Amino acid sequence: MPDHAHSSDQAVQTQLDRLAALSPGRDILGLERIAELCARLGNPQLQLPRNFHVAGTNGKGSTCAYLRAILEAQGRKVHSYTSPHLVRFNERIRLAGMLIDDALLAALLEEVLDEAADLQASFFEVTTAAAFLAFARIPADDCIIEVGLGGRLDATNIIPPPAVAGIASLGIDHEAFLLAPEAGTPDDPAMRIAWEKAGIIKPDTPVATLAYPPHIRDTIAAKVADVGATLFPQGEGWTVEAEGDAFRWISKLGSVALPLRPRMTGAHQMANAGLAIAMLRLAPDPQPTEDEIARGVASAFWPARMQLLGTGPLTALLPEQTEIWLDGAHNVDAGLALARKFAAEPRRIHLVTGMLANKDPAAIIAPLTGQLASLTVVPVPGHEHHGAEAFGAGASAAASITDALRDLDVDPGRELVLIAGSLYLAGVVLDLNSEWPA
Repeated sequence: MPDHAHSSDQAVQTQLDRLAALSPGRDILGLERIAELCARLGNPQLQLPRNFHVAGTNGKGSTCAYLRAILEAQGRKVHSYTSPHLVRFNERIRLAGMLIDDALLAALLEEVLDEAADLQASFFEVTTAAAFLAFARIPADDCIIEVGLGGRLDATNIIPPPAVAGIASLGIDHEAFLLAPEAGTPDDPAMRIAWEKAGIIKPDTPVATLAYPPHIRDTIAAKVADVGATLFPQGEGWTVEAEGDAFRWISKLGSVALPLRPRMTGAHQMANAGLAIAMLRLAPDPQPTEDEIARGVASAFWPARMQLLGTGPLTALLPEQTEIWLDGAHNVDAGLALARKFAAEPRRIHLVTGMLANKDPAAIIAPLTGQLASLTVVPVPGHEHHGAEAFGAGASAAASITDALRDLDVDPGRELVLIAGSLYLAGVVLDLNSEWPA
């Protein structure tokens, strides 16, 4: 399903309307169209600065945020390409540290769309080509590229071997696209996911990963051996250890003491930060100092990932002192991360959720069983989504996030509110609360 996008800039909206018409209701995997499109544009993917390629089911966006924050603490200019956007399409393309402006975005999309007219290119392919074109034309020191879907056949995988590849947390998601039978691929769903993500690994490329169960680790290791890459996994190559409010990154390449845990909440964020540090320690010089790494990790932020909402029109609907947490969690791995976050929380949780029709409600509900004070299901605007009946007998329905929050009866001392289930829903929440990603 393509990501719906709207802009207050008419020139951008004209191109977004053209973009939305390319692959209605479909995600299209494969490298043939993006290769031809990039060739028509002068192969901008071959003209990128030093780049880092990051795949994973969950955590890849946060890993990219840590990479960018550390590199910027080092004084480097950094491009980044991430998806999906939450509020504005511009969030996908960051040029030398700043979100792409409307005038340049409109011009780039128009140029790429004109070249793609007869290719049946997808929404994501055109977006990727536009990002590569911007990265090739505007000077920067580094480029961070987040995989969109899978890895092996994702449009971003048209790039030549990066400086370093990274693979974040792995779990089951997007099964309809990643688990189709194919000769020579693993039968086990988890192994198939790992095999697809490992498709970004290229010859002579150092690869940093998190720790995985043996069958997943072996799947990735086999790809590394097959192409002649170098593996640097958590556990064997590097690790992180909590030390009170601080933590330490330890490896055979040296250690880094970090006086503060990541700004982003959740135990999994130490691992995501550790993965980013591992990638940077594998990269060619110049290396960031220990102080630059510490400052980057402390400042990194990625919206809608365990985010405590600030004061705004939406939070004003609830009693003062009410905590409202926002997370885009929509699969089992992310649901378990939510459960770990709130495991020691004595307060009950009012869960407001909206999930796409191709997601499993149990992924979010089951890990939080026993902690819920209420469960309210809302639509995900612009997308096919589950109704309240999919969440069981205890779920109620509301017509919107605003209605759901207005109808809650929350005791701030004993209860909190969690909004989760979809990054698309998270974007609606941030927009309504006037917390646009910057």
